[in-house]
Amino acid sequence: MSSRRQFLEKAAALGASAAAVPAALLPATAGAQAQPPSTAPSSSPVPPPSSGLVDAPLPVPPWSKTPGAPVGGQRYGKPSAFEKKVVRSVRATDKQYISSSSRTPIAELDGIITPNGLFYERHHGGVPDIDPAQHRLLVHGLVRKDLLFSVEELRRFPSVSRIHFLECSGNPGFDVYGKTAADANGLISCAEWTGVPLRTVLEEVGLRPEAHWVVAEGADAAGMTRSIPIEKCLDDALLVYSQNGERLRPEQGYPLRLLLPGFEGNMSVKWLRRLHVVAEPVYSREETAKYTDLMPDGTARKFTFHMEAKSIITAPSGGQRLPGPGFHEIRGIAWSGRGRIQRVEVSVDEGKTWQEARLQEPVLTKAVTRFNFAWRWDGAPVVIQSRAIDETGYVQPTLEALVDVRGVNSGYHNNAITPWRVAANGEVTNARL
Repeated sequence: MSSRRQFLEKAAALGASAAAVPAALLPATAGAQAQPPSTAPSSSPVPPPSSGLVDAPLPVPPWSKTPGAPVGGQRYGKPSAFEKKVVRSVRATDKQYISSSSRTPIAELDGIITPNGLFYERHHGGVPDIDPAQHRLLVHGLVRKDLLFSVEELRRFPSVSRIHFLECSGNPGFDVYGKTAADANGLISCAEWTGVPLRTVLEEVGLRPEAHWVVAEGADAAGMTRSIPIEKCLDDALLVYSQNGERLRPEQGYPLRLLLPGFEGNMSVKWLRRLHVVAEPVYSREETAKYTDLMPDGTARKFTFHMEAKSIITAPSGGQRLPGPGFHEIRGIAWSGRGRIQRVEVSVDEGKTWQEARLQEPVLTKAVTRFNFAWRWDGAPVVIQSRAIDETGYVQPTLEALVDVRGVNSGYHNNAITPWRVAANGEVTNARL
């Protein structure tokens, strides 16, 4: 991570945001007029794809001339071999990988649902291999009756399915120089979660009047422990056993996890084994020594649970290259732990002016929202960026604005704007590098 001096020097070099201007879509036609196809012979049995005019029938490729793989050849479906590079990324600089993370390749995905095999990971004691038949959830403390539940017993309660994002509070920390979208903001994913409202289970055990917090504990080697206000537990918290229509993957908490929509990811405790209902928070390691924002004067922000409004352009983004001037659709994702995304604005002049992007349906509460912006690139170097505004009116800040308020002591809850620089040759890089 860069030193404080380097960090502030690079942050100060960025242009400040200007007031928004009315939205304006650029012309949607693209590309020069197609040229007639070459008559030169080709040694390839399948001619390369072309968007130009053709004067011959569409050729029949080799895979159309013979039967394909039989039904049941893969009992659990896998992506095409041509998509083998679309995988989670892991930092090569980590000293160990028991307590580490992997990032979702957000620039390679479409829609708002992250496939289970690409959902980001963050573990503190490795991934346990849990037999669901032996797993139990204890709910005890300031309740009318202590109860022990098996996974099958929990599945007998009325269930719900909801789409919500999950984001690590260290996404990306204050190491803001990620070369790709995954490096910069890959600790964000979104899924459809199925489970039992936590409120239902708490009503089953019966809360005592002095119950104000619930301490959640995981069954992993780290014994992840977090204090959760009772208001959240009785609101939209879920005890989850399925993700995107199938049982949780081991790395996502199989066979049972807590889900707290909009709260920092580590509070959605995986491999959930115990819910202790108490009167006060326990101030565990993961809510004092870790996952706490240190201010410039050395004091700490207390219980910064919500993940604030955020967005990032995923195309064009770092590591990509535009083929040339002309029409390009700027695409990206936005999300907020406070509710729905109200709008997303895009700047193509380093933050001097802003124009409104188009939001794709569905726009759901505490879920990823896709946005698009029609852009005609003239071939000159340019810096592009996006900012999200949620339904509370909160506007995603610049890095400078965040540093002015919070300093650089904190490694969490960085929701600053990510700028991408497009060079004259089309190469896209992080504008902070």
